[in-house]
Amino acid sequence: MQDAEEELLNLHLSIATYAGKDRKRKRIQDLNCCNQFNGYDGKVLGFLRTRDHMLKLDPKRDGVEDGKGLHLIHLLLVSATSVDENKIAAASENLTELYKNVSVNGDSIQRVAAYFADGLAARLLTRRSPFYEMIMKDPTPEEEFSAFTELYRASPYYQFAHFTANQAIIEAFEDEEDHNNRSLHVIDFDISYGFQWPSLIQSLSDKALSSNVHISLRITGFGRSSEELVETETRLMNFAKGCHNLDFEFEGLLRGSKSISISIKNNATVAVNLVFYLHTLGSSLQIIDALKAVYLLNPSIVILVEQEGSRTPRSFLSRFMESLHYFAAMFDSLDDCLPSESAVRLSIEKNHLGKEIKGMINCEVGHENYQRYERLEAWKERMESVGFRGVKLSSRSVSQAKLLLKIRSHCSPVEVDGRVGGFKVFERDGGRAISLGWQDRNLITASAWHCI
Repeated sequence: MQDAEEELLNLHLSIATYAGKDRKRKRIQDLNCCNQFNGYDGKVLGFLRTRDHMLKLDPKRDGVEDGKGLHLIHLLLVSATSVDENKIAAASENLTELYKNVSVNGDSIQRVAAYFADGLAARLLTRRSPFYEMIMKDPTPEEEFSAFTELYRASPYYQFAHFTANQAIIEAFEDEEDHNNRSLHVIDFDISYGFQWPSLIQSLSDKALSSNVHISLRITGFGRSSEELVETETRLMNFAKGCHNLDFEFEGLLRGSKSISISIKNNATVAVNLVFYLHTLGSSLQIIDALKAVYLLNPSIVILVEQEGSRTPRSFLSRFMESLHYFAAMFDSLDDCLPSESAVRLSIEKNHLGKEIKGMINCEVGHENYQRYERLEAWKERMESVGFRGVKLSSRSVSQAKLLLKIRSHCSPVEVDGRVGGFKVFERDGGRAISLGWQDRNLITASAWHCI
């Protein structure tokens, strides 16, 4: 794993395309123009002005005093309730009070609460408001890529998912070496930026060199846009050029394309990669249809990685509180990775995590962009209903995950009530799944599956 770690942890990818882009954080427009919108209630304008004042505060603003964190959570819940009930006056008062206590530059609870407050404010304003876009404005593609890359470098979050998945794929390939013609075909249903695959390419190249044989790797990746696919292909092909004894091919396909035919070499080991994919499908029917399509591919291994959460189509408040607990842990975990004053951390929180938070609050069940996060038990039930059986993950997978945490942990673990704080690895479901957790909360869970 060491060579792969060094390659991937240093992100030796072709990201120079973005290196020269301006990453300066843009100021939100001044709200003095509010008065021209006479149709808005004064209280609504009040919380918008309070929000603007919060954004202008000294970045060194003190954090929440001891014991005040629970008060902040209470304010969030009260605000969410009034917004959900569309009580504009009460919601405006609650949001004004909330913005007085949060800060994107404060401690972790103030930071996460600031983005939840923004999501609630946007939900109250609705898309017809001229201020909705001001709050919900998406980061540019360059800002989004930069934030993802920075989180990849700083935290073990994505690396845990990718290294665990790749280890299971390599072991499935090794189990079939006697008859797979040393050929591996990976079908990735959400290629994203392709960051998962350099470590797999490097590992297979090392294996080919040590045994003095050629190995063939083909990756079929589904992407959200043609531009994303072209950039990912260029990035991976450039990386693979330096890997000897490895024949590498990449095929990019647009997500949602009709009548797709995936060509698979005879006897090749087929691995299907469902890393952070199924939750994007939104409805149970779409998820089951996707799993049935995967089953028909008759893969040797299926890798499933998802956020550990229960944000199914229940009430808005239940989804809100579940998301708050999850993202509070994510923001808190960044204390282990980056200083509070770090511009990189602010970029991650604003352009990656903050975007997710605001999108979750303002996306209704049934919307095409609705994301369906569930716990391991729910995913397991779905996989088994289609005909998959869980595979016990190897001790190498668990050891590798623990080693990754040692490499990526920036703070010494603290013993609290006999338990070590910080990032942890949890084995679950009899060893058929492993989770990355922060303190006692599971963040993401990886599992492997075979066709029955």
